[in-house]
Amino acid sequence: MSDILLELLRVSEKAANIARACRQQEALFQLLIEEKKGAEKNKKFAADFKTLADVLVQEVIKQNMENKFPGLGKKVFGEESNEFTNDLGEKITVELQSTEKETAELLSRVLNGNMLASEALAKVVHEDVDLTDPTLESLEISIPQEILGIWVDPIDSTYQYIKGSANVKSNQGVFPSGLQCVTILIGVYDLQTGLPLMGVINQPFASQNLTTLRWTGQCYWGLSYMGNNIHSLQLAISKSNSETQTENSDRESSNPFSAVISTSEKDTIKTALSDVCGGSVFPAAGAGYKSLCVVQGLADIYIFSEDTTYKWDSCAAHAILRAMGGGIVDMKECLERSPDTGLDLPQLLYHVENKGASGVDLWANKGGLIAYRSRNRLDTFLSRLIQSLGPLKTQT
Repeated sequence: MSDILLELLRVSEKAANIARACRQQEALFQLLIEEKKGAEKNKKFAADFKTLADVLVQEVIKQNMENKFPGLGKKVFGEESNEFTNDLGEKITVELQSTEKETAELLSRVLNGNMLASEALAKVVHEDVDLTDPTLESLEISIPQEILGIWVDPIDSTYQYIKGSANVKSNQGVFPSGLQCVTILIGVYDLQTGLPLMGVINQPFASQNLTTLRWTGQCYWGLSYMGNNIHSLQLAISKSNSETQTENSDRESSNPFSAVISTSEKDTIKTALSDVCGGSVFPAAGAGYKSLCVVQGLADIYIFSEDTTYKWDSCAAHAILRAMGGGIVDMKECLERSPDTGLDLPQLLYHVENKGASGVDLWANKGGLIAYRSRNRLDTFLSRLIQSLGPLKTQT
């Protein structure tokens, strides 16, 4: 089991290398953009883009998992189609070839004959990543491979990736926009129950060296299966908790809340959140990044009332949060039930299509979502939010 998670970490780092490589030359980067069409288009944006980097990352993940774990590559599902159209109108299926040279030749057809760019990309794609994790290597948890499905968002917050802002200032650690909001999301779920089991969030542009202007990334992971819960933030959290656990438990319900939200959130929700959280409401780009803010403890809650996040946006963070004692729930269902009833909250599931939907909406989180780290904090938050929304809650 740890072998699969380790391989997902390695492939996420290879994906991060591809994302960084694609941003290093502006002339190359301009060649990588293709506007999405039709059913692929996310209705949230006026212009929605996919890049060759997205497609390459998704295909690298598929092929690496298939090579190491035969049969698993066919269970990798993602946001992107691997068809690309070049300036001549030629439709090309982007698949990794067996050699670096063959991959470069295929990519050159997409990049209108630009062999220098194609060779540079092919080199990164075929480069091995040496990544180890002592915690994972010592882990002995067995999960049957046949029950595993994988959701991938190869580059979440594509608009921020294309825009490429590097000098955005954070607000109490939360970046409202910029390359820091770009994430690579890999979530593993149970094909039978839909529960998230393993998650990897790679943040390729976590920090920049101001001398070399080179970016370095940060990777987060979690595993939750049959009562086994382990995650990459464990050591740091257990160290701080041992000193303040009693104090925290006494103050948990009375502490002010903080929330991270989409800039496109409804005004009714924003108004209610101002009542509940005061000035600690942080707008930020990217569903993956907003979920990561909750994982990192920068915000208590990530809340989004719209139906324009998808299974590939939430699965990775959901698995990590489950391992931490949290989760991601359906917002609409939460607002329609009283937290005082003690009923289990409606966790998002990942194995069933939305009935009557088509295109990307087949896998939309239709009721919106709320990501959280603490169930106690969530219950208190929901009580206050419902009270603040009052009669307006039926409109959300």
